[in-house]
Amino acid sequence: MKNQNIFQFVTVAAIAAAALLAGCTKQEGAAAAGGHDVAKAHVVTKDGVAMCAEHRVPEAECAVCKPHLADKLQPGESMKVRLPSTNSITIVGVQTATPETGTIADGIECVAEVSFNQNKLAQIAAPVGGIVQTVDVDLGTAVEEKQTVAKLWSASIAEAVAKAVLSHQTLDREKRLRTERVTSEKDLQEAEAAHRSACQQLRTLGFTEAQVEALSVKPQEQVLMEVRAPFAGEIVERMAVRGSLVEAGKPLFTLVDHSTVWAMLQVPEASLARVQTGQTVELRVDSLPGKVFTGKLTWIGPAVDERTRMVRARAEFANPDRRLKDKMFATGRILTREMNGALLVPPSAIQHIEGRPYMFVKLGADLFDVRAVRLGAKFAGRQEVLAGLKPDEPVAVSHAFALKSAMLMSSLGAGCADD
Repeated sequence: MKNQNIFQFVTVAAIAAAALLAGCTKQEGAAAAGGHDVAKAHVVTKDGVAMCAEHRVPEAECAVCKPHLADKLQPGESMKVRLPSTNSITIVGVQTATPETGTIADGIECVAEVSFNQNKLAQIAAPVGGIVQTVDVDLGTAVEEKQTVAKLWSASIAEAVAKAVLSHQTLDREKRLRTERVTSEKDLQEAEAAHRSACQQLRTLGFTEAQVEALSVKPQEQVLMEVRAPFAGEIVERMAVRGSLVEAGKPLFTLVDHSTVWAMLQVPEASLARVQTGQTVELRVDSLPGKVFTGKLTWIGPAVDERTRMVRARAEFANPDRRLKDKMFATGRILTREMNGALLVPPSAIQHIEGRPYMFVKLGADLFDVRAVRLGAKFAGRQEVLAGLKPDEPVAVSHAFALKSAMLMSSLGAGCADD
């Protein structure tokens, strides 16, 4: 199928070129006479300038006769293509338009993968070993900062509470005895220190001042430790099961704040000189066609992968509507330069000859400039032209390949034969 498409393209180009070259007699004259002598009869001098009589342009600028000279053109320089008639471009469907003036940003395309913002992700773990008594949230639950997500019973907690209650009772007794001058100041200070230490242990386990105070007056009540969310977010993973025995440090939940996400980018080594933190990054995902997310490049890796020759980088994006999901594959574009007032043309207006870009600028109904140009950024169906084109010049934007084919036919023996 691919070869068939190529064959069809070449066939159309050949037909178009043949239509544009219909009536070119140089080759016929040269062939009839057996070489260049008759062909040179088609060169006339006008006002001291050698003219191509066949195409009515200066001989040195005739791209149909001398297509090889186009290789020497610098951006802004040109040669001429004269068509057989004013109807030629209509026959092959060549359309022209003036370039647009607008804004375009040059960028580096990167493969990307969306991930949770690791600065806003937390695993809520059991602070002590114990038994899960209640599970107060489920997958997808939105929680507030310090909200209780589970309750644990633990022997170590019960021991710490008993120690705090005993130290509180001891402190009260020492205060009474000191008031009655029965005990020494040293004994009172030791009791105060022991009580502070016991209370501090409970605070380390997550008990508040009010809870510690309440436990001291209700020592017989069962003590459950409340496991709390460190920040507001959504529960995206749940490992806690009611009645299960858990060890200290075992994860119970994974909590994520979705307000921002990261995109991990793979930046080509060859593009590193143009990349720096703070640059704008555009992100597109296949599952959200037409949607563009804009963020900032926040980190560039310190090493190049020896196998892929890529460098990892990270960009951060706002995600208020939570449309970006963890592990999504995406395409990132790091914007390295933004140009206002750029000359923009459709990519179809650009033709390449020997790897160099050219455009066909319309000078008349049957005359075109083969203009060497310098290109800039290309994105979203628009190509920036940095040099070689003026804003008011009409260029071939459709079927320009037919003009290119007409220009190059002589190189294949179907055009003029004097060179």
